[in-house]
Amino acid sequence: MGSRASTLLREEEIEEIKKETGFSHSQITRLYSRFTSLDKGENGTLSREDFQRIPELAINPLGDRIINAFFPEGEDQVNFRGFMRTLAHFRPIEDNEKNKDPSGTEPLNSRNNKLLFAFRLYDLDRDDKISRDELLQVLRMMVGVNISDEQLGSIADRTIQEADQNGDNSISFSEFIKVLEKVDVEQKMSIRFLH
Repeated sequence: MGSRASTLLREEEIEEIKKETGFSHSQITRLYSRFTSLDKGENGTLSREDFQRIPELAINPLGDRIINAFFPEGEDQVNFRGFMRTLAHFRPIEDNEKNKDPSGTEPLNSRNNKLLFAFRLYDLDRDDKISRDELLQVLRMMVGVNISDEQLGSIADRTIQEADQNGDNSISFSEFIKVLEKVDVEQKMSIRFLH
């Protein structure tokens, strides 16, 4: 199966994906093999249904939000390159990557890009701010029926009160960054991919 995966992925594609995502050659071919095993339609793309077959996402309370992150607005399929681009946000930052790329582009797995990815999980209507209602919806997804609506409302109000610096009763991306400045985002938003 591994040989089939590598023959369908051209060497120049692997090199481009390496540059864009920071994954190694072997990680890319291994993830391509996983991608093709998820591709039930065998058309070189994944659908939301393909992702929903992944047990870890199926049981994750934010599984649907995470799945949505793989799909550009209005799209219902994702190709391998888009799949890798999203996964790159979860690639650990290596010591030699701590400094910015000399070309000026920030790696997909930078702290800022990891935080932007997390922010977008909360920003349900994609208006670049997290409202009380959006925060409530995500909290409800995460805790289910274990907490009353009154308690959830109280948590949402307190969160917005602590984060909101400009008084608009929502959380902007810059306010989100500020609240999470002491959080080890690198550790919490990294998946160890095999080399």
